[in-house]
Amino acid sequence: MNDRYDAGAADHGADQYELVGYDEYGRPVYRQVQTQQQTYDPYAQQHQQGYGYDPYAQAAQQPPSAYGYGTGAQPATDYGSYDPYGTAPQQGAPAQGAPHDPYGQAAAGATGRQPRVAQQPAQQTAHIPQQAGPAHDQDTPAEPEREYHTEQFAFVEEPDANSEDVIDWLKFTENRTERREEARRRARSRIVALAVVLALVAAGGVGWLWYAGKLPGLSSEDSKEGTATAAGAQKRDVIVVHLHDTKGGGTSTALLVDNTTTRRGTTVLLPNSLALTSDDGTTTTLAKSVEDDGSDGTRDALDTVLGTDIEGTWRLDTPYLQNLVDLVGNIDVDTDTDVPDPAAKKKGEAPLVNKGQDQTLSGKMAVAYATYRAPGEAQDAQLKRFGQVMQGVLRKMSSDPQAATTTIQTLAQILDPSLTDKDLGTFLAGLSDLAKGGDVKTDLLPVRSDGTLSAQASAGVVKNVLGGTAKSPDKDAAVSVSVQNATGVKDNTEKARVVLLNGGFTFLESGTGTARATSEVVYADAADKANAAEVAKTLGLPAGSVTKGKTSGSADVSVVLGQDYKPSAG
Repeated sequence: MNDRYDAGAADHGADQYELVGYDEYGRPVYRQVQTQQQTYDPYAQQHQQGYGYDPYAQAAQQPPSAYGYGTGAQPATDYGSYDPYGTAPQQGAPAQGAPHDPYGQAAAGATGRQPRVAQQPAQQTAHIPQQAGPAHDQDTPAEPEREYHTEQFAFVEEPDANSEDVIDWLKFTENRTERREEARRRARSRIVALAVVLALVAAGGVGWLWYAGKLPGLSSEDSKEGTATAAGAQKRDVIVVHLHDTKGGGTSTALLVDNTTTRRGTTVLLPNSLALTSDDGTTTTLAKSVEDDGSDGTRDALDTVLGTDIEGTWRLDTPYLQNLVDLVGNIDVDTDTDVPDPAAKKKGEAPLVNKGQDQTLSGKMAVAYATYRAPGEAQDAQLKRFGQVMQGVLRKMSSDPQAATTTIQTLAQILDPSLTDKDLGTFLAGLSDLAKGGDVKTDLLPVRSDGTLSAQASAGVVKNVLGGTAKSPDKDAAVSVSVQNATGVKDNTEKARVVLLNGGFTFLESGTGTARATSEVVYADAADKANAAEVAKTLGLPAGSVTKGKTSGSADVSVVLGQDYKPSAG
């Protein structure tokens, strides 16, 4: 326990010291107390010297505590009137010194500095720097033990017997709520993910349809007015195919179109009656142009009429078509009629090709079906069969350019100089890939009876499929011939039409008349006499059948076919 005296206090015997203040450095200053004083009373001199105010009078009547505080009935927290910082108001002015101020705050005043305490000559003062604070007298009575009451503390609720149940219920409710929230979050996440997937699938589907040209309203087939520019801007590879019937005579023509922009292919069938302009500027037909002008002249004439850019000509004679079908391993075709065997010696023998779906055709059967034309049947029906055979060949052709080129080279056919084996093989391989996916169709070019193109053909096939502009030859450039059939044979009208178109004339049908024995060729203008004689020669009629008279309608020459007419071409 710290004593109020330091080690130097023993040298003074029984001398005692009391704290009187602090110097300017904060060190305590003591003075000696008279020895005759029995009990330590730091304020006794104040009573002896006549202090009028004794704030510790009550403390003098009670035993001092260890800290010099009163220990009356007051609680331990009641410090009475003791003012350790000297902040209580003083009554009267002290004669020699201020009341007890252990920190010297009263003496410091407003400056906060401790005044130097003057030493009294009558008493000896001592400086004990190691003094830390007021000491506790050993003989001071101990402070009585404090008593505490429950009302001095905060109320603490006793745990209830049901508190555990309540906690368990709260935990259960909280876990259940969390599970529900987690389930809701997962459901929302799944819905958002599903929506994103559906949006991506829809966008991808629309993009594929747009790229493939199958999107309604945007594809080449569904193009309306105002979209011709878009259809014309598409890139197309076009090759013309001429099938030559080496046994029966005649030709069949088709355009193979590969639209690399929309990834669609088309086989466009061209009727032989299509009016073209020959090299010398005269009007001719497709069939006559193939025979007279050859591949180059016909290709240029087709480009002029259809507004296309044909890259090459593929001459396919019937023997090569037969070999081609055999090389690809036969073809499957939905045949529309029975085809008799050309080599049959008796009538009534089994047909070479039977009518039905998914008929497997060999090379010989394919040629017979592609060139067959029934009596009285228009050439358009035979053209459609030729288109079916070409479609079957494309489906069985290899999609590999190198393999397709090998197939073409194996045919050993003589190709047009503008088309090499490699070019044709690569082109057919591309169309084969589209045909296997169902992206190759067949269209027939509609042609009027006079061989010119109609507005429907211009909009439906020429513009949308070929990306060109129809430009038929001037009608005045060809001699128009009207034909009335009075032979009693319905098929003779079609045969005469073909013959006249192939001869470069414009055909006009005048219906069927009463049967008559002789034919007649009539011209109205003397300038057309030579034309009338040429028409009679083309139809195989005698020169005496030509006569001057009245022609029907706007025709330059009118023809009435009698029973003496013997068709020479079918």
